[in-house]
Amino acid sequence: MPEVPDVRFLTVAEVAEIMRVSKMTVYRLVHAGELPAIRFGRSYRVPESAVTDALQRPIADVG
Repeated sequence: MPEVPDVRFLTVAEVAEIMRVSKMTVYRLVHAGELPAIRFGRSYRVPESAVTDALQRPIADVG
């Protein structure tokens, strides 16, 4: 059996809380392709590493 990487997935609500934004903002980031996510049924899961990477990127086009 192949080895499964130790990836932790977060719900949209958890991502919103960590990033201090609304759930709708997280959905917009996912749909825009700025935040990778996997769809499980009707819900999305975001790799924790993707959230960490997003928080470390410089903010562009504010305002």
